Amino acid sequence: MRVYRPRSGRLVQHEEPTPGPRRGEVLVRVRAVSLNYRDLLILNGDHFAAGAGALIPVSDAAGEVVAVGEGVTRFAGGERVINAFHPDWIAGRMPDTTVGYGNGRDGWLAEYRAVPEHALVALPDSLTFEQGATLPCAAVTAWTSLDGVRPGDVVLTLGTGGVSLFAVQLAKARGARVVATTSSAAKAAKLTGLGADTVIDYVATPEWGKAVLDATGGRGADRIVEVGGPGTFAQSLVAAGTHHAEIALVGFVGRSGPPVDFMDLFRSGATVRKIWVGSREDTEDLLRWLDVWPVEPVIDSVHSFEDAGAAFLRFESRENFGKVVIAAA
Repeated sequence: MRVYRPRSGRLVQHEEPTPGPRRGEVLVRVRAVSLNYRDLLILNGDHFAAGAGALIPVSDAAGEVVAVGEGVTRFAGGERVINAFHPDWIAGRMPDTTVGYGNGRDGWLAEYRAVPEHALVALPDSLTFEQGATLPCAAVTAWTSLDGVRPGDVVLTLGTGGVSLFAVQLAKARGARVVATTSSAAKAAKLTGLGADTVIDYVATPEWGKAVLDATGGRGADRIVEVGGPGTFAQSLVAAGTHHAEIALVGFVGRSGPPVDFMDLFRSGATVRKIWVGSREDTEDLLRWLDVWPVEPVIDSVHSFEDAGAAFLRFESRENFGKVVIAAA
């Protein structure tokens, strides 16, 4: 089978033996994968890469079961599946230690993968393999970030990354009012098309936290899906107002920014909740919900397995709007 492994910051294709499923494992023919920010960090040798070595990259995939090992009861040959982002986090509280795809164990940029049956979730027929591959990280992160959001709540999303786009769609489907930030009129129009009620250009309006307060009559956001980290957190605190909003702390795309004053945090009354994607149960809950309230994943581009390098370049350019997918033949 063909696989990709990193070498000096580049993806190199190799031929390797197709694995056979051991007891409790399922052999999956990988039909599509999608890229996330963490995949770039790992490939470029950032801090996620500790111990990564030459592991197969990419954390998100969809495929079909082609063989099962002894004792497998959850799946049979021919079934369509996606992976859970955390293969060993089934439900409840997150384990103290987790081993991720691409930085602790081989990921999914391969033609076949043998994984434990408990690390997989059934993919509904209503979703294509390409759509299914977008879900394990970005969609589940958005889903868990919005836990408890009710109709009429104000949800603030930042930018147009994968998590933020799913958050716009899922929040609207929940009946929330969505305020989104972005950097251009073109992206603003696309966000409006996805359902955003108010879009703020953070380039034209650096004090966008105040703009969120103005747009909500001084109340601010009830839930903030905070993906920027140091680059955006201070403004997110402003946008939270003083009515005990919740900030779902997802990422750190913006690596630098103004320091956060303790009194600003105290006065906001905001609760900060760290989001680390979610469990297999969260993934299953999302898929059941999508069966009732369908949301079509936004896909920027689909690349062939042979053009995996081009897919990474497209994603790294930040010119994409939606998920970048690599599909098998």
